[in-house]
Amino acid sequence: MSSPPVLYHYFRMPLPYARTLALQERIHQIQLASRRTSSHHDILLLLQHRPVYTSGRRQTERELGTEHARLTKLGADFVTTLRGGQLTYHGPGQLVGYPLLDLGRRSPPIGIREYICKLQQMIQTYLSSAHKLAHVPSEHTGVFLDPATKVASIGVQVRHRLTTHGFAVNVTQEPLGWFDKVVACGLADVKAGCIALAAGEQVQVHDMVEGMVHAFSRSYGRDMKKLEVESAGEVGEAIHELEEEARKAGDWPRTPIS
Repeated sequence: MSSPPVLYHYFRMPLPYARTLALQERIHQIQLASRRTSSHHDILLLLQHRPVYTSGRRQTERELGTEHARLTKLGADFVTTLRGGQLTYHGPGQLVGYPLLDLGRRSPPIGIREYICKLQQMIQTYLSSAHKLAHVPSEHTGVFLDPATKVASIGVQVRHRLTTHGFAVNVTQEPLGWFDKVVACGLADVKAGCIALAAGEQVQVHDMVEGMVHAFSRSYGRDMKKLEVESAGEVGEAIHELEEEARKAGDWPRTPIS
């Protein structure tokens, strides 16, 4: 029996990170509860965040306390997470993808390493086909344009074979000033790059959505279907609530405060 389509949704306004994290957790619980009857849906959330620095599981409490005080003074939020990886930045000008998938749907199930490799290959394929950008191999997780320039990050969490967190691709130059304030992902000799500079194009985040959905479909061998928020029950209600919160939050810092 073939797997059902992955439902995808693109949020048009930058979202607060902590509330988006709560949405992922809510969907995770819905998927877990309904998996017994095979009525759960795989979902891909595509979005931008309001400026935020996030930590992974590899930071110590001392590091987190120091960085929290310093980085929030720049105007960004700071959130501690349970994803893999270390400190990184998310914000406008960056396409973030949160695949909320059941890795056990297929037989045999997809392993975590294979799942991460497919995410990486998906981004690499998209960059090549849509922007003629080649990647270079790296011992580090993520997508690199050269050994010192990283254009995309990957950090995931898998519980009960259900995935949360995901990937982030730097599209415009807007995130670069924020990245300059930290050693992202613990890589001191690596700087953040973006598609706009590397390809010499005037590209915006919303321009990428269709291409990334297609690349995701090819990478995982799944059909994709736009999520109809108004008829998506509890998941749709949660998405609508978050979109309303993002709308009411208003503007966000465009550049880090010196």
